[in-house]
Amino acid sequence: MSERYEDFISRFKQRLVELFHQESNINELSIERGLPPEVWTDIMELNPLSVAVPEAFNGRGIKVKECLGILSAASYESLPLSLTFGINIALFLEPLAKYGLPEIQTDIFQRFIEHGAMGGLMITEPDFGSDALNMRTNFTTLDNGEYKLKGQKHWQGLTGMADFWLIAARKQLSNGELARDIEFFVTDNSKTEQKIKVEQYFNNLGLYMIPYGLNTIDLTVPANQKLQPPSTGIKMMLDILHRSRLQFPGMGMGFIQRMLDEALSHCIARKVGAQKLIDLDSVQFQLSRIQSSYTLCSGMCAHSATMSGISYDLSSKGLEANSMKALVTDLMQESAQICVQLSGSSGYKIDHIAGRGIVDSRPFQIFEGSNEMLYTQISEIVIKQMKKQKEENFYLFMSQFESTNRIASRLKKHLNFSLKHTLVQRQMVVLGKVIARLVCLQYVDLMVEKGFRTDLFENSFKHVEMDIKKLLSDLSDYNNAVPIVAYHEGSNWMDYSDSDKNGEIK
Repeated sequence: MSERYEDFISRFKQRLVELFHQESNINELSIERGLPPEVWTDIMELNPLSVAVPEAFNGRGIKVKECLGILSAASYESLPLSLTFGINIALFLEPLAKYGLPEIQTDIFQRFIEHGAMGGLMITEPDFGSDALNMRTNFTTLDNGEYKLKGQKHWQGLTGMADFWLIAARKQLSNGELARDIEFFVTDNSKTEQKIKVEQYFNNLGLYMIPYGLNTIDLTVPANQKLQPPSTGIKMMLDILHRSRLQFPGMGMGFIQRMLDEALSHCIARKVGAQKLIDLDSVQFQLSRIQSSYTLCSGMCAHSATMSGISYDLSSKGLEANSMKALVTDLMQESAQICVQLSGSSGYKIDHIAGRGIVDSRPFQIFEGSNEMLYTQISEIVIKQMKKQKEENFYLFMSQFESTNRIASRLKKHLNFSLKHTLVQRQMVVLGKVIARLVCLQYVDLMVEKGFRTDLFENSFKHVEMDIKKLLSDLSDYNNAVPIVAYHEGSNWMDYSDSDKNGEIK
């Protein structure tokens, strides 16, 4: 690809504007399941996925900066479109480029570049969601060296739509048990023996553009379609998933910026009495919250671009990957909620960018690891390191920790406490939220050193500090309420009303 990236992305953005705002209406398109084939064709003719194809196969070379840029440009107009690209880039093309055998890469990459092919990843199963290590999809090796795969997968984005899939499976041992390790296989839906059967399509709440469903795996693939991990399959899976999580800020970037632009535009134009909406103090606070999210997401993108290329092994980068994925998706949801609130009744429509944004961004907090689980893992990583260094003071550790050492001193009065006791899980989630904010705020601080706007950083710092203060109060004095399962016994309010049958007070 000889075209300059600036020209490539500019042409892509302009064409999306024409497609979604002149030739059709994205607000109307987004309330229907899927996209019209002619719109998909127009989009894929722009070759957006070329950013994730190696130059040797006529792609743009898998530069993270370019991948994040295409995700951001897409999510400014349509979050489902951006997620479609994200699935293809992080969950198929990059793993194929890194772990696929050269003999299968040529044809597959060619079909992406020349025919607009798509690919996805199948890990999640009906009985095993985040518990991927216990998946039941299995494979056996046939006498001719091919692999036989059997199982069920569900909630895969692009169900029934993708041309290629990466399928995760465990080896079936001679005793009928399944091996602990996980392997990945490329399948080609155009070949009868590799075709995946869609049992059911789900009525997903949002992201109407993307089909989800239940798939039955009962197929055979050649030996060369197994990915080749350098060590274990589990490490390969972590590398793939962490790289994907590190690209969430690309999808979040354009979406949050759109929420900010929409909210600002509305509040500047809208009048309440004699004054503009933007002049109200509470409104300014809410707008500054979205702007803080924009700033934090910018820092995440800048950092991800430096460390998440396919040449890096990201299997041990759980802290960075989980911090970015969990925090940016929380910020996406909050930004959409604020934009709807500021937009008033007009925002509460599925064909309004903000109203639709609430339901479209919500699953981002759940898939690829629910945020509660990721925040817990963040805390576990840090506490393990603290114990290893025999350090109980949270501030002293964070002030020396590479991911937070630049920013911790400014928050010393809040972070200066001891972690002597074992935390319950709800405290671990809270602590993970604190750590994720520190990690991502430092990404912005690193950008300031290179010339990023100081005023945006300082405003974001105020919001992060406010969040941390609130979170730490939950950490030190946590609510230990648990559900009462048999709550219905003795809790019917009618048994405790003091009025008689005529409605008169006794």
